[in-house]
Amino acid sequence: MLRKATIAVVAAVCAVAAGSAFADEPTKVKIALVLTGGVESSWQSSLIAALERVKAQKPHGLEVEWTVGDPVFDDDAAEAMRIYAETGDYQIIWGHGPYSDQVAKVKDEFPDMAFAVVGSGNQPLGGNQYWIYKRVHEASYLSGMLAGGMSKSGSLGVVGTFPGDDINDEINAFFAGARQMRADIKQRVAFVESWYDPGKAAEYTNAQVATGVDGILQLTGNFEACKLNKIYCFGSKADENYFAPDNVVTSAVALWDPDINWIIDEWWNHATKGEPYQGNAEPRWFSVAEGGVALAPYHALAEKVPDELKAKVSETEKSIRDGIFKVPLDTALPVSQ
Repeated sequence: MLRKATIAVVAAVCAVAAGSAFADEPTKVKIALVLTGGVESSWQSSLIAALERVKAQKPHGLEVEWTVGDPVFDDDAAEAMRIYAETGDYQIIWGHGPYSDQVAKVKDEFPDMAFAVVGSGNQPLGGNQYWIYKRVHEASYLSGMLAGGMSKSGSLGVVGTFPGDDINDEINAFFAGARQMRADIKQRVAFVESWYDPGKAAEYTNAQVATGVDGILQLTGNFEACKLNKIYCFGSKADENYFAPDNVVTSAVALWDPDINWIIDEWWNHATKGEPYQGNAEPRWFSVAEGGVALAPYHALAEKVPDELKAKVSETEKSIRDGIFKVPLDTALPVSQ
């Protein structure tokens, strides 16, 4: 009888303990976003759009919230991270750019917080810093196929912000895709050397058109010259058709959903299971097959794309998704030729 009573007591205690553990699980995760530019840019807006989708999905049953501040760099970025961390209100700090130098100054003081940095220009710090890439070269290859198949002059261009590992791959894939459709494609490449310089972007676009370019991969977010010159352009990171519905055929869209879920999972496992953070030594990126990138719809320009070309692009996209065809990852500095 005593044995049965003891078992019952132990079982009751375990049930209470289990209930307490469950009750103590976090119900909310709050993310502080440290950005390189305003949320109107595709690099930032694509992240916000993904956060909205993740919020609706409620990973681990969590309410997902985030705070967006003004763009900050250098010591100001490190100070912003420290301020966010010291409030105790945030569980994740997401540096949407090359912020590993800043993270290095604060991460060890806040060992329970997860830090994420994005793109080239970062360094692996391990521990509670995670290094994310966003390679869109697979979708850019498909954009290039469209550009090459629709080009009449046989000359295509790119106007970019800065050269970099995860920019070069996108540009090189664009031209590779174009040459898949037309082997004699000529390429023009220019960088404005700024995150935001619409005047120089328009100037460089106009200059390329003057050389005979009739299709441009526009990485600066300025499509006014595309409209002015009545040429087809191709967007990057977000679906940028709304900037110029008659000119932007499609875009290589960055989908940050799996990246965000990855970081939330890492924080969740640390917070609820006591698992140590194990920040990655090599940058992590999610492919087309993993839901990390996609080709935007053609919208009203669908009727301008020949059916045979659309079928070829769709077939290639399926081959990429199925792992049959791998888009070459070429990070060499692209140049005009």
